[in-house]
Amino acid sequence: MLSQKTRYAIRALQHLADKYGEGPIPLTDISETQNIPAKFLTVILSEMSREGLVDTQRGRDGGYWLALPPVDISYGDIVRLTRGSVALTPCASRFAHEQCKNCLPEDECRLHRIMLLVRDETAKVLDGISLAEDIPVPVDDAAHG
Repeated sequence: MLSQKTRYAIRALQHLADKYGEGPIPLTDISETQNIPAKFLTVILSEMSREGLVDTQRGRDGGYWLALPPVDISYGDIVRLTRGSVALTPCASRFAHEQCKNCLPEDECRLHRIMLLVRDETAKVLDGISLAEDIPVPVDDAAHG
């Protein structure tokens, strides 16, 4: 599952992508529109700024904006920056790999092999969609609104 921090980061950066080119977007605009607590949003946007995805301007006319075009930021980028990996288990992570506790050796563990497949497919989807893209509602989910 994605953490609350990751979901907030995705929503905040998507908001900035939707407003790309409009200049600084005030924190309160992002917070209120996306229903993200302002204090938490400040921390998230500071992290995204340190990572080079967001620029900021202080002052009365200040705010936040994407440092890169939305087409150059994938959902996979955001997940990795906030979560460290798209893998669901530590043993399947490319960048934060560690043996799962109380588990079989990886070469004997079927779950490990499944999680590698899940990681690769998840990465393919998340890395293949940028903040610039309109994401259609899947037909199966349309009724759930």
